[in-house]
Amino acid sequence: MSFSQEKTDKAQDTITQKTVQLDEVLVTGNAITDPVLTNVSNDYQKNIVQPKNIADLFDEINGFSLIKRGNYAIEPSFRASQYEQLNIQYDGGTKAMYACPNRMDPITTHVIPEEVSKIEIIKGPYTVRYGATFGGVVNIVTNKPRFGNAGFHGKASGGYESNGNSFVTMLQLQQVTDKYDLVGNVDYRDFGNYKDGSNTEIPSAFRSTDYGLKFGYNLTDNQRLQARWSQSFGRDVLHAGLPMDTDYANSSILSLDYKWSNIGDVVKGFTAKAYYSYVGHLMTNRGRPTFKMTEASSSVNATTLGGKFELNWKPATKLNVFSGVDVMHVARDGGRNRLVKMMNGMMLPMPMQFNDKVWQDSYIGDIGLFTEAKWSVTPSAIITAGMRTDIVTSDIKDPEADFNAMYYLRKRTEQNVSGTVSVKKIVSDKFMIEAAFGRGVRSANMIERFINHFTVGQDSYEYIGNPNLKAEINNQFEIGFKGHENLNNGFDKFSYETSFYYSFFKNYIVAVEDSSLNRKYMPSLQPTHPKVFQNLDNAYKTGFEIMGQLDFLKDYYVKAEAAYVYAKNKDLKESLPLVPPFNMTLILGLEQNKVWANATYKINSKQTHISKSFGEMETPGYQTLDCRFGIKPYRNISLGVAVLNVFDETYHDHLNFSFNNQADFGTVPITEPGRNFTFFLEKKF
Repeated sequence: MSFSQEKTDKAQDTITQKTVQLDEVLVTGNAITDPVLTNVSNDYQKNIVQPKNIADLFDEINGFSLIKRGNYAIEPSFRASQYEQLNIQYDGGTKAMYACPNRMDPITTHVIPEEVSKIEIIKGPYTVRYGATFGGVVNIVTNKPRFGNAGFHGKASGGYESNGNSFVTMLQLQQVTDKYDLVGNVDYRDFGNYKDGSNTEIPSAFRSTDYGLKFGYNLTDNQRLQARWSQSFGRDVLHAGLPMDTDYANSSILSLDYKWSNIGDVVKGFTAKAYYSYVGHLMTNRGRPTFKMTEASSSVNATTLGGKFELNWKPATKLNVFSGVDVMHVARDGGRNRLVKMMNGMMLPMPMQFNDKVWQDSYIGDIGLFTEAKWSVTPSAIITAGMRTDIVTSDIKDPEADFNAMYYLRKRTEQNVSGTVSVKKIVSDKFMIEAAFGRGVRSANMIERFINHFTVGQDSYEYIGNPNLKAEINNQFEIGFKGHENLNNGFDKFSYETSFYYSFFKNYIVAVEDSSLNRKYMPSLQPTHPKVFQNLDNAYKTGFEIMGQLDFLKDYYVKAEAAYVYAKNKDLKESLPLVPPFNMTLILGLEQNKVWANATYKINSKQTHISKSFGEMETPGYQTLDCRFGIKPYRNISLGVAVLNVFDETYHDHLNFSFNNQADFGTVPITEPGRNFTFFLEKKF
């Protein structure tokens, strides 16, 4: 399909669509009006037969890597940006923030992968409409009702993994009428410990139960109201790379969306969103080597509130403007109970009880005001410019005595200004060019501000927050090309896409050892000095992604993707942390209506460009092969099988945490699963 065809088809679809579409989708498929420098990934069943959680879905997206602490607490990293540097949200704005300071319960654990219809990525700070954005926007879109199928429908699915003896079951039901629609789903996952390529068992088991409801009501032909409620319950989660395990992780998410479209000639539309999420988390060190010396349990919680109002107006024919306000408030609290049974190598006659404040009853609030305008210079070119200001407030209401003595604590208010300008030009129906500059600003998160002598990194240091940190600034430039060429003699089409970017940072936040301070807990252990978060100015990042795909013999294709990031901390004369090495993926595939298959060969280079201050080690390169096959033997039945890591390679990714507080493992990176046979079955009705 050409770029001009894509634009025409989208316009036709919009005219015939009877249901008001909410703004839960950022990328609509319109090449000229979509946000600049975007990527969309969908149809998870054809990529990952057995996803453990949503983070697994990112493993097939070019430019992404995974930060792994076990099989459960997995988070995506994009171009060496991670955690709050990525603006990760559900359905165009809903957020659920973690409660655990070790991030045992990241946002990727609160919605099941079977509920995801697609993942949209805006590759940098190139929009101001979806909250404060530093390194990019990730929008996880959950399933909508199948509006083409009125009445009652549903689907049931199940999957199995041989490595870990793991299984998943899911049931989804929906009722669709002209006036309302209702979708519900329930899911159960039970994953065991897997074995790596050397037949070593990795502590990684977990169980989770999830359910969700989505209700939509069409108030009028151009007004829609939608509510979504979901809950997730994680149980008995083993974290190979963290000092404790999760007894339970419970989360609840409620969101309400409203859209009024086609209002008039100047005021085109109005949208509103409100959401609430709560995460409760209990972690203990039962079953860990340290339990015989100190029994530890930590009960923590996080509450996230937010919302957004946006007005779409057209003051001129060729000018489309979006103006609005968004808010987010995150509050965390909770403590750690310790029963110390041994001190300085000697058993105590009477164990000593301590309570440590984890979050110190802290909060961060953000009120953002934004305007973004799209100017259609010509039918094939559009310029986008936007600005936003964020008023960020933070406070700590129950500080520990030593933290209170270290800083002058008070309610703090910051004002951050960010902006972007970009141009998108369709040169022909076969070639498009995009260029953008974005200034993304991120205020320090709660760990960086308020954590107090807790081990929250990949190393054994205690970390101390700094409530006076300046906001990180990312000035990012990027240019991208995409296009295709029609071919002959059995070769159907060659498609390509690439982008090159450069970022220079100001006030980059890192944790640096402070030799003037001493370790607070178990002071005889090494390292004796903690790390304190601080700002550095001299840092930058550059890299690229490239993709090429050759379609041949109608149903076959060969695809190659590659990504590379280079980042430098000039103050510490080393790499920025968590930078993945150069990686390449080669795919040979078949795509038909009832049959699909692919062989995926991944190549990861050795990573010698490391951050020693972060505790990183050099990582050897590796190669893996995955083979997948899917078929629809009957109507509404899909069957998928796969062999993952065919050659039973023993390897670990550079971003994997090291084993922590494990009886049978040293401080070495967590290895990935060895050979794994997976099966997936889905029935629609």
